[in-house]
Amino acid sequence: MVRVPADLSVPSLVTAYRAGYFPMPVRRRIAWFSPNPRGILLPGHLRINRSLRRSIRRYEIRIDTAFTEVIQACGDPARPMGWINRAIIDAFTDLHHAGHAHSIEAWDHDGLAGGLYGVSVGGFFAGESMFFRRTDASKVALAALAAILAPIPGAVIDAQWTTDHLVSLGAFDVTRADYATLLDNAVELPKPPEFGAHLHKPSEEDRWPIDHG
Repeated sequence: MVRVPADLSVPSLVTAYRAGYFPMPVRRRIAWFSPNPRGILLPGHLRINRSLRRSIRRYEIRIDTAFTEVIQACGDPARPMGWINRAIIDAFTDLHHAGHAHSIEAWDHDGLAGGLYGVSVGGFFAGESMFFRRTDASKVALAALAAILAPIPGAVIDAQWTTDHLVSLGAFDVTRADYATLLDNAVELPKPPEFGAHLHKPSEEDRWPIDHG
């Protein structure tokens, strides 16, 4: 933990993410965090096993068509270790409307099956949370995010802290110094064009399958 309280205005959030900080509630207050070591994923090195490859074929990926539903599902108070409160939901919804926060969604015939949301600055994406309602849906959303960023050399997905689950997908820890170097380079890269889709009415162009060969 770095500082309490955190200012959750859009300009402050963008400045914080560019500097390597993110907000989380602590005892009913919002604090800035910057873990050391820091968990990251390199988009071109996501591990996709045979089971996940089969799951990828089951879902349709959409971008920013259900941001509110995604962040509310991630913030379901029934989830273990839930931390996403109303202040976080409101702040990141404002960030989404400003074009900085995005949702990657996995859909099937029964509706929204899972997804993730996070903050995009250039070639940097800070993954905030993910959820699933059907098997592997959140993993498929992560695979889609990696596919979006992979064409940008130097792009980075911030996982904040590594878990056994994320490590199995290719996440690893870096020191704060190494993270700062990766972050400084990534935020100056071009932003993926897919993250402009929320600025217009969703169309068939916003719905695309993942192609991993």
